[in-house]
Amino acid sequence: MREFDDEVLECFLENQLQLFPEQVAETLEEAEDFLEECMAVVVNSADEVAEYFEEEGIDLEGAVGDEILSADEVFDIGDGRYLIVEG
Repeated sequence: MREFDDEVLECFLENQLQLFPEQVAETLEEAEDFLEECMAVVVNSADEVAEYFEEEGIDLEGAVGDEILSADEVFDIGDGRYLIVEG
């Protein structure tokens, strides 16, 4: 089973410029390769986004709740899941 389904890949393709100054992928396959290479993760809730940042030791500068979800590294897939890409 692929770690990144089409919804995740399409979300990244559509929103990649929120994190990167220029496109890093143009196709679903390129997006999947890129996300695997940078060890992106998909989590199932906003709480899991916060837990991920905490576990990784990433300083959120006091961000809470929705502020965490507005981080450039966080992509809202639209179905309750979030993609986290460390640029």
